[in-house]
Amino acid sequence: MASALALLSSLLWGSADYVAGILSKKFPAIAVLAVSQAIGFLTGVTLVLVSGAWHAEAFGENGYFFPGVVAGISGFLGLISLYAGLSTGRMGVVSPISSLSALIPLGYALIVKGDELSMILSVGVALAMLGGFLASGPEVSQGLPLKPVLLALSAAFFFGVALVCMAMGSESSALMTMTTMRTTTLLIGVALFIKFRNIGGLGKSQVPALIFIGVADFAANLFLGVATTKGLVSLAMVLGALYPIATAVLAYIFLHERLHRVQYFGIIFAVLGVSLISAF
Repeated sequence: MASALALLSSLLWGSADYVAGILSKKFPAIAVLAVSQAIGFLTGVTLVLVSGAWHAEAFGENGYFFPGVVAGISGFLGLISLYAGLSTGRMGVVSPISSLSALIPLGYALIVKGDELSMILSVGVALAMLGGFLASGPEVSQGLPLKPVLLALSAAFFFGVALVCMAMGSESSALMTMTTMRTTTLLIGVALFIKFRNIGGLGKSQVPALIFIGVADFAANLFLGVATTKGLVSLAMVLGALYPIATAVLAYIFLHERLHRVQYFGIIFAVLGVSLISAF
C-alpha cells in the first residue's frame, strides 16, 4: 500500500510539473503557482469538510499545524524555483537535480526516525534514486548552465525541507497537514496579488490546466503523506521522488523531446529499484 501510494504520488507530481512548466513558458511562474495553489486549497478544504479531518491534533508534539505551515512556505519556494527553472527550457538540467530533494527526508528517516534498511532494500533505494536522476535526462554533455542549476538546487533544498515537515505532520493527519500547507500558500498568493494587482495574464483558457495542476499537486502531497504513515518514511520518500520520470516521458510524448540513451538506462534502474523495494 505504501509503495503504491508513493508511486502514484510521483506520477501526479511529475504530470503537474510538466503542465506547470508548459504554462510557465508563457506566463510568470509565480502567477501559475499562486492560482494553482489556491485551487489546491479549495480541494483540501472540500476533503476536510467531507471527511471531518479537522478533529485531528493541531498542536503539541505530533501536531500538524506548525509542520504544515513550514512545509507550505518551503514547498512554495521550491515550486517557484522549479517552475522558473523548467521555464528556461532545460528540463534535462532542472528535473534531475531537483529530484535529489529525496536525500533530505531520507537522511531524516534514517537518522532521526531510525529507519533500518536491509542490504537488498538499500540497493533498491540506490537504484531507484539513480534511475530517477538519469531517467530525467541530465544534460551534462552540453554543460551545466549556472542559472538552471542554481534554481534546481534551490528547488531540491526547499522540497526536501517540505517533505520532512509533511512526514512529521502526517503523524497527526496527512489531510490536515496538506490543507494547512495550501492555506499557507494561499495567504502568500493573496499577498502577492494585493501587491502586483494581477495574475500574470492568465485567462479562462488556462483554467483547465490550472485546475489539473492544483488538484494533482494536492493529491500527490496527500498520497505521499499517507504513504509515510503506512510504511517506512525512507522508502516512501524515495519512491515519491521518481516524479521526473513522468515529466520526461510526457515531454517525450507531447513535446517530442528526444530521450537520450542515459534516460533509458535510468528507467531500467528505476524499475529495478522499485521492484526490489516492492518485493522486499
